[in-house]
Amino acid sequence: MPDLRSHLPAIIGTSFFWLALFVAYALFVVRQPAPQPIEIIPPEAQTADPACSETLLSDPTPTATPAPLRVYVSGAVQKPGVYRLPPDSLVVDAIDAAGGELDDADLVAINLAHPLSDGEQIYVPTQEETSGPPPTTRTDSASLAGSSSPANGDDALAGPIDLNTATQEELESLPGIGPAMAQRIIEGRPYSSVDDLLRVKGIGEAKLAKIRPYVEVR
Repeated sequence: MPDLRSHLPAIIGTSFFWLALFVAYALFVVRQPAPQPIEIIPPEAQTADPACSETLLSDPTPTATPAPLRVYVSGAVQKPGVYRLPPDSLVVDAIDAAGGELDDADLVAINLAHPLSDGEQIYVPTQEETSGPPPTTRTDSASLAGSSSPANGDDALAGPIDLNTATQEELESLPGIGPAMAQRIIEGRPYSSVDDLLRVKGIGEAKLAKIRPYVEVR
């Protein structure tokens, strides 16, 4: 019969090895987290749940970029014309795009805070236009009566006023000419022809056509 004493250390070592392996496995199993239950939500429940609805609608829908506004600016501005402006622009933005208003412009007569729409026209009037009808040029009473002889008195018309000698008051009596414009006409003297008025700031072809019958250069 073999002697067990000689194999006792090996038996004890093997026993400790298996015991240690069992303890390690037991600790590994105990420390494992419990599996989380899997919840399956049907489509009907997702629609009814506000939280799910917010998740489904969280992605914003791309919106179209608004087109620029096309606005026609005319009247007493530096550069009348058609301008492209960003959406939500106001009348004051259109006037700024046209180089700003002239000295005799009446901005009180228009609403600078008015929101613009595509294809709109903005007309900036002059102070003369908004102050009422222009003063009537004095007319020869004899001519109105059909007489060939000139009438006497202060109401008689001697003829068109001379651009080089007319007073401030005489110039202001012209259609569409206010105090500021009359002063610029005086500062632009001398004139060699009526067409020289085009070099005065604020006088264009349209305004010149209105005042041409009442002025001359002698």
